[in-house]
Amino acid sequence: MKEKILSKRQNGMPMMLLWGLLYIFSIVVTIIGGTSDESIFVGAGIIWLCLGWYPFKGLIVLKPQEALVLTLFGKYYGTLKGDGFYWVNPFCSAVNPASNTHLRQSDDVGSSTVTAVKNNTTVPTKKISLKIMTLNNNRQKINDCLGNPVEIGIAVTWKVKNTAKAVFDVDNYKEYLSLQCDTALRNIVRLYPYDIAPNVDTTGDGIADEGSLRGSSEIVAERIREEIQQKVENAGLEIVEARITYLAYAPEIAAVMLQRQQASAIIDARKMIVDGAVGMVEMALERLNESGMVDLDEERKASMVSNLLVVLCGNHDAQPVVNSGSLY
Repeated sequence: MKEKILSKRQNGMPMMLLWGLLYIFSIVVTIIGGTSDESIFVGAGIIWLCLGWYPFKGLIVLKPQEALVLTLFGKYYGTLKGDGFYWVNPFCSAVNPASNTHLRQSDDVGSSTVTAVKNNTTVPTKKISLKIMTLNNNRQKINDCLGNPVEIGIAVTWKVKNTAKAVFDVDNYKEYLSLQCDTALRNIVRLYPYDIAPNVDTTGDGIADEGSLRGSSEIVAERIREEIQQKVENAGLEIVEARITYLAYAPEIAAVMLQRQQASAIIDARKMIVDGAVGMVEMALERLNESGMVDLDEERKASMVSNLLVVLCGNHDAQPVVNSGSLY
């Protein structure tokens, strides 16, 4: 549905003064008619006193970044935007199906959604906020592309772009957005492994890459934003940004995955230590050969290499043993 902005709108202050003066005039007419026994004046004054309050229903106050979608006898009348004090047709009624919906988002926190509190009940306003709002859905448990369950949460910043679509094209645009965020999150997360894995294609081009949820969070967040935007375009919403706020393995496999990461880190550290120790042994043998200080045969070289590797690769400090005899 195309949004229709109400450009021809009346300033509320002169209209309020006009209807107020007419109301006072009707009181005066009623009093004069009663004292002069003029039934016509009395009848006209009483009728206006009974009905004269209705035009005041057309007075509307809008704050910055607020809008009001109006219908007249069931038809879309237009959208009132811009901060100020206005008067519209009092027979118009405001429509906002999401006014009583409270999700985990910034627009539902505070007093902006409540106009009055009476008898411990809140009266939701029909005004639509045009501000940038943040939706923080509950964490979801999703299997990544390797089948490992992970828990992930996102925060989505959004705003209403087309008020007519948001009100009339979907039943409740807040609940619609929340549902589409959950489905888009599942669609994107299942394409990535939690950590870098071999032979995994995350881009769909048929070539294995190093994409992962943990290492490519910016790319994953952007794909989630694009996926949500495609789904909520028909609701008149604009997705400004999507960010991953929580990412972890599911509790049932978290301990096992931690042991796996620790084992991988230990293996990588051992490889580095062995590579460095072999290089140091090679350097020591080359220096001894160049200086001619000691003439070592193959058996003594093997013994020296073994001793040096034990010293350099051991977890604890080596205990020296002095050999006073001969190797033979």
